Amino acid sequence: MATSTYGWTERRTSAGAGAVAGRRAPLDVAAVRRDFPILDQTVDGKPLVYLDNAASSQKPRQVVEAIGAYYLRDHANVHRGVHELARRATEAYEYARERVARWLNAAGPHELVWTRGATEALNLVAFSVGRARVGHGDEIVVSEMEHHSNLVPWQLLAERRGAKLRHVGLTDDGRLDLDHLAALLGSRTRVVSLPHVSNALGTINPARDIAALVRERTGAVYVLDGAQGAPHLPVDVRALGCDFYAFSGHKMCGPTGVGGLWGRRALLEEMPPYQGGGEMIERVYANHSTWAEAPHKFEAGTPNIAGAVGLAAAVEYLDGVGLAAIHGHERALTRNAMVLLSGVEGLRILGPANAEERAGVVPFVIEGASAQDVATILDAEGIAVRAGHHCAQLVVDRYGVPATTRASFYLYNTVEEVRRLAEGVTAARRILLE
Repeated sequence: MATSTYGWTERRTSAGAGAVAGRRAPLDVAAVRRDFPILDQTVDGKPLVYLDNAASSQKPRQVVEAIGAYYLRDHANVHRGVHELARRATEAYEYARERVARWLNAAGPHELVWTRGATEALNLVAFSVGRARVGHGDEIVVSEMEHHSNLVPWQLLAERRGAKLRHVGLTDDGRLDLDHLAALLGSRTRVVSLPHVSNALGTINPARDIAALVRERTGAVYVLDGAQGAPHLPVDVRALGCDFYAFSGHKMCGPTGVGGLWGRRALLEEMPPYQGGGEMIERVYANHSTWAEAPHKFEAGTPNIAGAVGLAAAVEYLDGVGLAAIHGHERALTRNAMVLLSGVEGLRILGPANAEERAGVVPFVIEGASAQDVATILDAEGIAVRAGHHCAQLVVDRYGVPATTRASFYLYNTVEEVRRLAEGVTAARRILLE
């Protein structure tokens, strides 16, 4: 009988053969960059500087090769098939679930639901928890820091169920106002859903402290939007104290169109299905159906098998480099960027002044200059950043700006690229304002 050859346990990054998860050795950026061929190109004759990682990260060749190997050798639909390719595909798909669940320190793979990304994961929670736990007059607590993916689903739920949406305010330096959060929590609070890391400000929120506060004052479900946390921080869902953790593969070196929802088993079992169709049923009758156990209850239809395979490869890659090393590298880049950009006349950086309290995200505005114009001038220099409200309109409203230019760093960015960013921003200001 033929066997599948994914080489999960043998895959190593160029950043260090034999690397182990969480190692604290300095990150070898030159070696990491060799794993990302897309970075070795020019834009308008200038070397590409990719600083749009908060929107989507680049993919190492190991991830691309894992997806290719699956499609070239092992593709079939998963579950129930008795032929060899179906067995291999199922093995790869469920191994990927186990591997990613282990990376999150879940109690087991049964706690990981595959989704198309963090957006679908948060919609799933809002729909299913809402049906099970939220009624008329109940309260849902979110914040002014939310990405729209962790705001709009709760708005829809509040409208559908007659619930009230409460918003935790932000301090002037870009933190959640924890005193305000404490004041909002009460006997009618049913859900608290907050970001692990702000995509618009870079703020790393004190998730464990918030969990203790929620547990002390309410019986609410505590949801973390981990779209920006999972790529950059070591994540232990049990230590974080949350009930659900949503994340996206494409922001953490994995493919687009795949992500996941970690949930406590008891809550997943309690929740009704999110969608109906094949795979999520136990038995179908003419007028009703019964449901499969979690997580399959939430996975209607043919899944993104190749995406799961690619995401498992991304987790292997990140573990090989080490999340602690990645975070330390990003923190150093962020510190450097904040120092250099602060020297640009009229430039204001939003978010915490201390780089230790940020992930690798630096949003800024230049007085009198359009954020989009700044980004366009940087693009002409080969520097990719993002301009706008970053799907976080409440944030820009809070700080009285229409938009920001956002530079965001990852494991393959360099100090030289930060220098080029600062030079590009200085030139953009001169072009636009002098």
